[in-house]
Amino acid sequence: MIYHGREGMWSWIFHRVTGVGVLLFVFIHVIDTMLVLFGPKIYNHAIALYRLPAFRIGEVIIASAVLYHALNGIRVILVDFLPRATRYHRTLFYGVVILFLLVFIPGAYLMIKPLFH
Repeated sequence: MIYHGREGMWSWIFHRVTGVGVLLFVFIHVIDTMLVLFGPKIYNHAIALYRLPAFRIGEVIIASAVLYHALNGIRVILVDFLPRATRYHRTLFYGVVILFLLVFIPGAYLMIKPLFH
């Protein structure tokens, strides 16, 4: 029988991809904070880049990665520590997706809104 993947596979893939995204963000954040060692001019120039529209979109993407990773992490904890929860892993996955959308859509709107004013 061929494994076609379903909710379990997608949650696993999304969790790994968002985890890598969060890790890259932390790495970039450490580097930009380290720039303060090279003087205020270099640091301020680097920080000014974050005001560009592309970085605002990047903030929305990283916020979505953090949110999904956190919500799915709670789902993973439930499935790992509550044996009965494995029967409901599909329902829990869809609950994570719905909760993600309910929180992310208004949050993304608020984050992107300043770009249009």
